[in-house]
Amino acid sequence: MRQSEIMKYRVILLLLVILIYGGISSGQVLHDSSSVNLIREGIRCIYNMEFTEAEKVYAELERRHHDHPVCDLYRGMMIYWKKFPLTPASPYRSVYEQTLHGCIEKSEPDKCPSAGYGTEYLLANLSARGLLLLFYADNGLSSEVMPLASQTYRPLMHSMKLTEECPDLYFFSGIYNYYRDAYPRVRPIYKAVAFLFPQGNMKKGIEQLEICAQRSMALQAEAFSMLAWIRMHFENDYQKSLPYCRILTEKYPSNPSFKGMYIKNLLLLKRYDEAEKIMNMHSEADTNSYYLAQICFFKGLLQEKKYRNHGRARELYRATINAMLVFGEYGKEFQSYAYYGLSRITQSDEAKQEKRVYRRKATELSDFKKMTFDD
Repeated sequence: MRQSEIMKYRVILLLLVILIYGGISSGQVLHDSSSVNLIREGIRCIYNMEFTEAEKVYAELERRHHDHPVCDLYRGMMIYWKKFPLTPASPYRSVYEQTLHGCIEKSEPDKCPSAGYGTEYLLANLSARGLLLLFYADNGLSSEVMPLASQTYRPLMHSMKLTEECPDLYFFSGIYNYYRDAYPRVRPIYKAVAFLFPQGNMKKGIEQLEICAQRSMALQAEAFSMLAWIRMHFENDYQKSLPYCRILTEKYPSNPSFKGMYIKNLLLLKRYDEAEKIMNMHSEADTNSYYLAQICFFKGLLQEKKYRNHGRARELYRATINAMLVFGEYGKEFQSYAYYGLSRITQSDEAKQEKRVYRRKATELSDFKKMTFDD
């Protein structure tokens, strides 16, 4: 899966936060307000790439709830964002997988201290599975995705029965309903797996995500990012995706994924001045190597579309292709954009074959064939 798909494959990324609310309602481990506030602050820090503070939260969680699966879950989330983008070659892959498998093991039904802990242990288990699925899917590891997705289906369906008690859970039912039908159309390799699960409902999925965005206690950011992704990539409705992208960037200015998506959205709307302004607003995101590789493409597009400097645009597009190589599957989305750009600015009759080669490479790398920046 392309890195660009990271936004829609959050799937159960913040069930951690719902776990907090599950703990409150059932009066179990995370029932005290100080722990709730601690984890809320920790998650805010993780999203905004403030890892020194996030580490302090982790240390305190370990002290208070050492044997609870929430500690492994929080650590897995922290590793994911701190080492973003996490690739199969990363030295942190093994600790990431071990941490989340540890969470799954600790939260299996036979490990529950009593029946009263069932909900929070179920949600911890699902969360860990979701974070593993996120990593495998982001990196195109379909052989890892398929068996884990099949194993996760039953507990996920069980959790959906809790939506009326907790509006945050509309996030997961919304994702299932939309992507069960939409995603196999984009990535046919997953059709065989999708066939094993009940039919979804894309319209209902959107409605459920909207409910989550409006009523969620904890998953508002996730709902915003998912709706932005759907509107932008599946439906090519860039006007509808923009408000969500803006909210996320304003709330988490140092998050490289949110900032990059916002800039891309503005460029798709041809709002070049606004995009350039956001690019020049420095934040912690500017230290992220993947974000900097995206910026290389954004600068190339501005040179092509705004400044009409095709020579400089060509240099930046080629630099983007090279810069993205190190990110493997993560890099293919922006490589495709760069190849589309090279195809557009290759105009001479002598270069017709080269133009076709660029276009073919772009199409091969792209999942969303309408997102070319051609218009």
